[in-house]
Amino acid sequence: MASTRRIVIGSFVALILLGLAWETWLAPLRPGGSLLALKVVPLALALPSLWRGTLRTYQWWSMLILVYVAEGVLRATSDRGPGVALGAIEALLAAAAFGAILLHVRHRIGPRPPRAKRRD
Repeated sequence: MASTRRIVIGSFVALILLGLAWETWLAPLRPGGSLLALKVVPLALALPSLWRGTLRTYQWWSMLILVYVAEGVLRATSDRGPGVALGAIEALLAAAAFGAILLHVRHRIGPRPPRAKRRD
């Protein structure tokens, strides 16, 4: 369980650094930076709860991280230049976080009990 938590937190930190570098320096939408850098704020706000291991935060982020996967795929397929590689990296980091979140939550909650068979 500790390894999945490390993967999630590491992915979030990497997504924050990537998002800031991407939108302010590497390939901003507008010269001089873009307000799209604010996309990292929700990730940064979630870090303390993820660090503490709050299950509810992991459950919420199992859905919210998919926005970052979608943005990465979209920008990897529609941008030009360095935006293609940056989008692919974002999609991979977010997908890694998604998988680790699912494993972490499943481990914390435990497997589902088998369903009772219906008698007809």
